[in-house]
Amino acid sequence: MGKIFYIMGKSSSGKDTIYRRLLEDRELELRNIILYTTRPMRQGEQPGREYYFVNEEDFREYQAQGRIIESRTYQTVYGPWIYFTADDGQIELEKRNYLGIGTLESYICMKEYYGEGNLCPLYIEVEDGERLKRAIHREELQPEPKYAEMCRRFLADEEDFSPENLKKAGIIRHFENTELESCVKELKTCIQKLQ
Repeated sequence: MGKIFYIMGKSSSGKDTIYRRLLEDRELELRNIILYTTRPMRQGEQPGREYYFVNEEDFREYQAQGRIIESRTYQTVYGPWIYFTADDGQIELEKRNYLGIGTLESYICMKEYYGEGNLCPLYIEVEDGERLKRAIHREELQPEPKYAEMCRRFLADEEDFSPENLKKAGIIRHFENTELESCVKELKTCIQKLQ
């Protein structure tokens, strides 16, 4: 039986980079789980790679079919953005291990849907000042930086990933991403032990 290794952490903690690096590691043989979102595509993103980019009507259709595993709606300064995981046939735990990425809330929903024994949380942590520097740098690279949204996410993460919420979700192990290579190596070792 396979497992879902689930990466989560506050914004600009390096989750996306770590996610890509672990997926590229052929020794781990992890299959990715592609989430859906209604938010606009960022520069450099491709449909079906980072996310399936859909509209609200598509989301409502999945909802009507009872195929939403978890969803989150963020009231951004640009309007509501929905992120969700759909039961679309891409996860076959009887065949392989997967790597997912999301929020603490999405992790809890995935754990309820697939069973606690099938999910392994990988919580990435970065000091707040460093996260803020990374977030600003990332926005500066966008054709139209969305600084207000960046600040909203930064502040929301403080509440969402509070020590109390992490403890309640059963997240006890944290992976410090101060140096990318050592963080990826530590995560790889952890995944190999649990596979």
